[in-house]
Amino acid sequence: MKNRVVITGLGAVTPIGIGKEKFFAGLKEGRNGIARIESFDPTEYACQIAGEVRDFNPDDFIDKKDSKRMDRYTQLAVAAAKLALADSRLDLDAENRDRIGIFIGNGIGGMITLHAQYQKLFDKGPSKVSPFFIPMVIANMAPGQISIALKLHGPSECVVTACASGSNAVGNAFLAVKSGEAEIMFAGGTEAAVSQAGVAGFAAMKALCSDHNDDPAHASRPFDKNRSGFIMGEGAGVIVLEELEHARARNAHIYAEVVGYGRNDDAYHITTPAPDGEYQAKCMQLALDSAGLKLEEVDYINAHGTSTHYNDLGETMAIKKVFGDHAYRLAVSSTKSMTGHMLGAAGGVEVIATAFAIDQGIIPPTINYETPDEGLDLDYVPNKSRAQNVRIAMSNSFGFGGHNACVVLKKVED
Repeated sequence: MKNRVVITGLGAVTPIGIGKEKFFAGLKEGRNGIARIESFDPTEYACQIAGEVRDFNPDDFIDKKDSKRMDRYTQLAVAAAKLALADSRLDLDAENRDRIGIFIGNGIGGMITLHAQYQKLFDKGPSKVSPFFIPMVIANMAPGQISIALKLHGPSECVVTACASGSNAVGNAFLAVKSGEAEIMFAGGTEAAVSQAGVAGFAAMKALCSDHNDDPAHASRPFDKNRSGFIMGEGAGVIVLEELEHARARNAHIYAEVVGYGRNDDAYHITTPAPDGEYQAKCMQLALDSAGLKLEEVDYINAHGTSTHYNDLGETMAIKKVFGDHAYRLAVSSTKSMTGHMLGAAGGVEVIATAFAIDQGIIPPTINYETPDEGLDLDYVPNKSRAQNVRIAMSNSFGFGGHNACVVLKKVED
């Protein structure tokens, strides 16, 4: 496993911007992407706000006939993949498509389609269910449709590890290129679960913030003492991973090198992380060990940072456990403060945000950070982005079921 793996294309479809330029601008200015839900009437719901991709038109990216046969989560993924391809300036016709693959993470699948088709079943009977119901709802259709759209014949998989899905997809794709199984991989995550059942289900768990319906701009507040639950988001983030020499041979822009990846499981509880962030810490250590890095070399962590009590406290404790005194010299921020929690898409989008920090020398902020909380005493880059040279950065993702995934990026200087 000697190949070096770099990021050469970024495709972001998010509540704070579609496309790399708008997403980067949103990160830099600390843009809020949370507002009252528009995709359905949320009046009767405990939580009435979310991070929706409000200006997304699938017809800008997908043939209308094909688009109608895709759930929204797949539409978002295909759009992100095409944006990543355009940004990479890859000429797929000049490449061996048998050596190009696609790994996309997804937490839930086609929940919007599921709701609509069950409604038809209950109201009008089984004969009215769409023949495209199953291909639209199954979670693997995002990488399937991207492979079809781009004619990619290499390894193709869907990773389903809840909120760690996107990061696991990126990490697994990194291993595929590093091992020589593929030369180029598209990887990331997608999710479109801001739906009646999705919002009701997370609210029933008491996981969502329900006390900021009249003030959505300040609802998602990771690490702040007054946080009261996460805000759902939707979108997709897809990157192009490429063998270093292949990228250099075509003079590609290199955003960052992927140098480490860790994955494990808490084996503790279906929703609550293990106490003291024990296995989150071990996951971060696995990623650092695989990269062969010293703790003091890490400059920035893009935190999972969901704006929930147990996650924010546990992740902070895990960072301290791994980094010791250096934890207080690290910059740590949560872009979920701007986008909301994009579930299976979070890891893909947040790897892009981490690459942005390295490439642009700008660390995105944790907006809405106003009141420090006991035990949460790290540098959370409050409210404003920060210009800083970032050489090495880590992106954390932790999911229901105890799934943990950490990806380490490095500036390419040689």
